[in-house]
Order: sequence, then structure tokens, then C-alpha cells
Amino acid sequence: MGVRMAEIGQVHDETVALVTGGAQGVGRAIAERLIKDGCRQLVIVGRDVAKGEKAASELCSSGAEVTFFKADLADVNAAQSMIDHAVSTYGKLDALALAAGLSDRGGVLDATPALWDQLMNVNARGPYFAIQRFAQHARENRHQAACVSILSVAAYVGQSFLGPYSASKAAMMNVTKNAAMALRSDRVRINAIAPGWMDTEGEDAVQKKWHGAGESWLREAEENQPMGMLVKPAHLAVLASYLLGKQSGVMTGAIVDFDQYVPGSYPE
Repeated sequence: MGVRMAEIGQVHDETVALVTGGAQGVGRAIAERLIKDGCRQLVIVGRDVAKGEKAASELCSSGAEVTFFKADLADVNAAQSMIDHAVSTYGKLDALALAAGLSDRGGVLDATPALWDQLMNVNARGPYFAIQRFAQHARENRHQAACVSILSVAAYVGQSFLGPYSASKAAMMNVTKNAAMALRSDRVRINAIAPGWMDTEGEDAVQKKWHGAGESWLREAEENQPMGMLVKPAHLAVLASYLLGKQSGVMTGAIVDFDQYVPGSYPE
């Protein structure tokens, strides 16, 4: 008669997970949440070895076995090798969280082909082929699996200086739905979260690099938000853990907006 809630147990008690961008920001928050929800075998992925190994060591103090794997998602071979590494290390991979990404600025009047390629490669091409390898392993081993990608509400339109970035997130929005449809009979679920403006280390760097923001930018920004804050990684991580876990059941192909502004609304 299907799975009853009483049979589910702790959300991630048998989960082997991989999180890209797991050393900081959204990825780190997702890794922490997965461990809190019972995950005991986890791979975090990033480009900075020192930062990644430090994060893995810190996460291990929570009682999980956490390893770091160096990979740049712009490289398709690396994007697929990280999946192979997790499977060879732990015997399987149940949960994939794609939280790494770039948000370099550029719009229709000034974006270069190099910027377009860079953002598409890291934000869409690499993740697409990571999902492909993830699904291939799950299908080969005949086990259920779930993936969640962190997109952006910019996928709907985006600001004028986020042309290629918005396009890359829109591409992943389609990938989410197309892959979910293609993989549903294999019981591989593919979902995504589209957050709005976030309070992360990466956003702090972006504001200072691209917009000349000072140290008080976050306080000033939050004072002008309807709910008095930007999106917090720890809040989003709870939803990511849910989407990757047993309690989300058959949910697949969903894009969940995670913001205080409603797409399509206008000031009254």
C-alpha cells in the first residue's frame, strides 16, 4: 500500500549525499542540514582545496564521514568524476545537491562570448552532465535517488546586468523538468529551488566587487526588504533536505520559488 509516514524513520539515515559548493554559503548550509537530518556519508565538492578540506573537517565533528573532492563544474569530466568518486567511495549515491555556481555580471549590451560560455558551463552544462552520471549510476544499481539544484528567481527575467547568468539558470529550470520527466520511471527525482536575493559569503563578495558596496550593505539591504531579511541559507537548506529525502515522496519536476517577492506581481 505504499510507504507510510511511520515507516520513513529519520529523513537521511541511509543517505549517501554529494553537495557541490559545500564549503560555504548555500552548499555548506545544505551539508549541515543533511547531517542534522541523519546523513552520515557525504562528499562536498569545490575548487578551493584548503577551504574544502577545512569545511570537511569541521563537518566531520558533527558525527558524519565527510570527504572533499576537488572539481570545477566548468569541466564536464570533473563534473562526472565527482559522481564516480562518491559511488566508488561509498558504494552508491542517493542524494545530489547542486549548489555551486557563478554570478558574474554582464548584460545584453556588454556581455562577452567568454562570459556567456563561463556562466553556461558552470551553471548549466556541468550540472547537466553531473545529473546524467548520477542518474546512470542510480539506474545501474536500481536504487531510488533524488537531486535538487539551486537556481534563482532571476531565471524568470533577471536584472539587466544578469543576462547570461539568468539564461544559465533558465536553462537549468528546463533541465529540471525535462530530466524529471525522463527519469521518473527509474524513480530518480529531480527538483529545484529558485531563491531570491541571498545573504551569503559569495553575495558579500559580489556586492563589493561589482557594486562598490560597503561593509554595511547587508544591514541596509535588509532594512528595505518586506520581511526584514534576505533569504538565509539555513532556511533554504531545510527545504533542500526535504526534497532530497523520503518524506517528499513522489515529488519531482518542481521549481520552488524561495523569496519574499512574487514573480509577476506589481507595486500597488
